[in-house]
Amino acid sequence: MLILGIETSCDDTSVAVLKTEDERLEVLSNIVSSQIKQHAPYGGIVPLLAAREHEKNLPVVLDEALRATRYTIRDIDLIAVTSGPGLIMSLVRGVNFAKELAEKNNKPLIGINHMEGHIYSNWLPESSKALQLYSSIAFPALCLIVSGGHTELVLMHDHGKYALVGRTVDDASGEAFDKIARLIGLEYPGGPAISHEAEKFDATRYTLHVTLPRPMLHSKDFNFSFSGLKTSVLYLVRDLKVPLENVRTEIAHEAQKAIVDVLISKTMKAAKKFQPKSILLAGGVSANKRLRSRLAEEVSRLTPKTYYLEPALQYTTDNAAMIACAAYFKAKNSKLQDLSFESVEPDANWEIV
Repeated sequence: MLILGIETSCDDTSVAVLKTEDERLEVLSNIVSSQIKQHAPYGGIVPLLAAREHEKNLPVVLDEALRATRYTIRDIDLIAVTSGPGLIMSLVRGVNFAKELAEKNNKPLIGINHMEGHIYSNWLPESSKALQLYSSIAFPALCLIVSGGHTELVLMHDHGKYALVGRTVDDASGEAFDKIARLIGLEYPGGPAISHEAEKFDATRYTLHVTLPRPMLHSKDFNFSFSGLKTSVLYLVRDLKVPLENVRTEIAHEAQKAIVDVLISKTMKAAKKFQPKSILLAGGVSANKRLRSRLAEEVSRLTPKTYYLEPALQYTTDNAAMIACAAYFKAKNSKLQDLSFESVEPDANWEIV
């Protein structure tokens, strides 16, 4: 089966072609057109600008994704498109493009939940290596999804069967990174900027000896909160008695540590209760080096019999390959002819469960 994936939930325009054969998956192409340069001057994503860029980029990215393979649109068996959650104007551009493509070429179309796509990034092979689809991921699997707009703990009982364990009650972890980066004068996007700045930190040269709060760290549930952390940094910077440039690295280090501490604590607390056979990491923030290394360490230390998996770095951010992968599992037991493009509609608030 050849699956064409389309992703436009936020500010990345992506089209991918996946091939499945004998229970194996191969990423034939995965083209991503980033809008970081367009949005950087504003310090965040401008929805109308993102939608316009998608409209301009989609035909170009589609052509590039197909040219990277030996196939044409006529060879595609299934088209998959992110239909939520996300920025509604961005979703509309992607869904409309996919529907027109499906109708024009008489292809079945399936809508995919963006969060579900992130989960399935763990099934994608690195580089061009084919991967046994079922690999060694055993169910139930506990997945920590961390991105600019979402922070969720999801218990995956089987393919397509989810239970929401915990979520942020305010800001997402990626949003906290962006806001804190802006407060301490770092560039957008904030996650990579803070991570890079934190790497410069020298523990022998403290200036502030600051300790930022870990919101809801000891709450009995599995929910998250990051707005208080952002506010603490705001007051810290406002009341500084030394130049910000002298302590920027120290604040970045402590802010990253605080966010990662909460994410890991909640994940391992949930793992203790639900006893999953696998723990998965997913979403744009999953590219964070400290989060990846610390979570791997804690899983190995506290639940050594649990299988731990994190996506290849190229699949941590928004991409169409993960959407196509999710579509494979969603459609493999369905009749493709029953998948109508008319039933796919954008939903900015589509919940995974």
